[in-house]
Amino acid sequence: MHRLLYYIIYPLLWLISLLPMWLLYIKSDIIFFIAYYILGYRKKVVRENLELAFPLKSKAEILRIQKKFFKQLCDMLVETIKSITIPEKEIRKRFDVKNIEILTTLYAQEKSVLLMAGHYGNWEWSGILNKMMQHQAHAVYKPLRNKQIDDVVKNIRERFGGIIVSNRAVVPMLYRKMKKGNLTLTYILSDQTPKQGAYKHRDTFMGTNVPVFTGTEELAKKLDFACLYLKVEKVKRGYYTATFETITNTPNDFENFEITRMFFDKLESQIRDTPELYLWSHKRWKLRA
Repeated sequence: MHRLLYYIIYPLLWLISLLPMWLLYIKSDIIFFIAYYILGYRKKVVRENLELAFPLKSKAEILRIQKKFFKQLCDMLVETIKSITIPEKEIRKRFDVKNIEILTTLYAQEKSVLLMAGHYGNWEWSGILNKMMQHQAHAVYKPLRNKQIDDVVKNIRERFGGIIVSNRAVVPMLYRKMKKGNLTLTYILSDQTPKQGAYKHRDTFMGTNVPVFTGTEELAKKLDFACLYLKVEKVKRGYYTATFETITNTPNDFENFEITRMFFDKLESQIRDTPELYLWSHKRWKLRA
């Protein structure tokens, strides 16, 4: 049954991805209306998260951010579908990387990179980075239970040549490549929620004490990889800029959890500036103290 669904869903998504962006955004507006006004998809979760993160904002401000978030979420849905067939030339225009030279410098220094990012803006279009750098590109993800849907996600994310690696396989993979002398860049969404009982550290995120994912920092110290932050900003509908910001090139110079804190400081700054671009529908604060 699952295999049958795959053969039905993927060709349908492929056909939809051939539509021009302006038409896809009309579909996004329709999806928004249904999800927000009729189904009320996760509205309670989003509102509670926003109230927790912005306790001083009025109810009207919270509702305004909530509505803008759902519009962004629906836009990102159609943008992700468009990734199936979008030409490289077009996505380079829509996901404009401002300072790729920072990776060129690190490559010349024979330095591999862990690229830290959050669920902010459009993280799915970051796959185009593989076409712009000399490092071997990888992205860490958590495999989905449904094998067929998992295959769809992997196909989309590997479209421009990057390699998708499961969170369980990334450490031995990077060790092997390091021993072979291969320089890598590994993209990690570092604001994930650790499983209860499986985390090593708690810290504040948007003012609330929660467990935080420290695996990126631990890996950087073990392998002596540089840590960068990918700052994604939305210019207008369907257009983003991405800027690399250095967290550190020498991770072992820092005390435990300092690098993780530096990452969250950068992400929080973006969230406070343009909150609707963060993924508020995720239950990120469910394990709060």
